[in-house]
Amino acid sequence: MRKLIRRGLAALGLVTVAASGTPAIARSSNAPALWEVKDKDTTVYLFGTIHLLPKDQSAWRTPKFDKAVQNSQTLVLETLIDTANPQQLGSIMAALGYSSGLPPIADRVPAAKRPQLEAAIAKTQIPRAMFDRMETWAASFTLLGVQFQMLGVEGEQGVEAVLRKSFAAAGKPVGELETNREQLSYFDRLPEEAQRNLLEGSIENPEAMRSQFAQMLQAWLSGDVKSIGNSFNKDLEGSPELKAALLTRRNYNWSQWIERRMTQPGTVMVAVGAGHLAGDGSVQQYLQSRGYKVKRLQ
Repeated sequence: MRKLIRRGLAALGLVTVAASGTPAIARSSNAPALWEVKDKDTTVYLFGTIHLLPKDQSAWRTPKFDKAVQNSQTLVLETLIDTANPQQLGSIMAALGYSSGLPPIADRVPAAKRPQLEAAIAKTQIPRAMFDRMETWAASFTLLGVQFQMLGVEGEQGVEAVLRKSFAAAGKPVGELETNREQLSYFDRLPEEAQRNLLEGSIENPEAMRSQFAQMLQAWLSGDVKSIGNSFNKDLEGSPELKAALLTRRNYNWSQWIERRMTQPGTVMVAVGAGHLAGDGSVQQYLQSRGYKVKRLQ
């Protein structure tokens, strides 16, 4: 499951790790997957994203994708971060991610991994005592942010950030499927064992993270949805709680939103992490079970 931590959060789209990426990946002859759900007066495009991309990685855009963007009247993302008011997200993180009476952070990893934990904490430049007050999932996200930054990447290169700027520049509205609080609450409600798996994953070898992200990005850039789906199914086998919290429930909720949106005329682009549009229990699978035809465009 720790592979999911390093590879999967970038393709599941969690707000607090949306500030990082990985080295540049060679582009294949294919393209990231794009789908269309359509009836007589409504079109919903489904685009699987990578939230963390390397600097100068723009090869994911294609003429077909850009046409879908041009046709779309609205963009809908998983969640919207108010970049002009970062204190808003910070206050939510503080409310959910800090508690009293927690065991020391060092006691939440195996003894053999405590040196790695202390080294990772030191890189954050956050007072050491604050980590003892952080819930385990919050400490994990804080440490992951530093790990990603060490790979020399920028969150502004991520697909969501690029699309949001594009729609805003065109005067088109941008909406969200979840609030920041709702998204963070999925982690806040995880059993402690699952949270500790997150923590262990956040302090492992950055080179392993680099390699696994590279594999994920190559699959995404080439539109290899099967590989993405297989990876998530395998990585989540050991934690039904994590799979339910991060994937299954959210996919169902989003498919319900899309079904309601299909009753209104117009064209909208829904851009969510690629892991939600791959494998068993994907958003498309839910929609197909409800009788909708989902057509892959690229």
